Amino acid sequence: MTRLQALNPDTATGKTKELFNAVQGKLGLVPNMMRTMGNSDAVLEGYLNLSGALSKGKLSNRTGELIALAVSESNACDYCLAAHTFIGDQLLKTEISVLEDARLGKSADSKTQAILQLAKALIAKNGRVNDLDVNNAKQAGVTDTEIAETIAHVALNVLTNYFNNTANTEIDFPVVAAL
Repeated sequence: MTRLQALNPDTATGKTKELFNAVQGKLGLVPNMMRTMGNSDAVLEGYLNLSGALSKGKLSNRTGELIALAVSESNACDYCLAAHTFIGDQLLKTEISVLEDARLGKSADSKTQAILQLAKALIAKNGRVNDLDVNNAKQAGVTDTEIAETIAHVALNVLTNYFNNTANTEIDFPVVAAL
């Protein structure tokens, strides 16, 4: 059972209604996570702004989704695993095996694997990675810009993982459970 109420976009008002309308216009629907975040327009707007900014960054949307899967698996967030598996598969047309590997911090591409390993290290070490963690990424060709964006993607996904795990958000994508 959910712990926080998902708002109905049809009855929302004020800033929350504006944000829901923007999401509806972009996605064609307002997913339950965003409907639940709408309880605080500041939370929803913050999430949307950071997500939007990162979508214009150096890291590809595909890499962002792979980071989301690695982080979501680490935090056992079934809602986010379901959402990012759906996005990766249906919208980005990424092979399921690639998405499954990302959950474990693995990739056939050495640079992507280094990014995923850094993301996993950030989670495992509560952000207190060491020189070796950063140097391993750099040796695989990850730039300082990409490291900065990896950190931001991890932070964004920690927000959504913690939010959904706390709210027990109803999953509105095909269900994917943490391993």
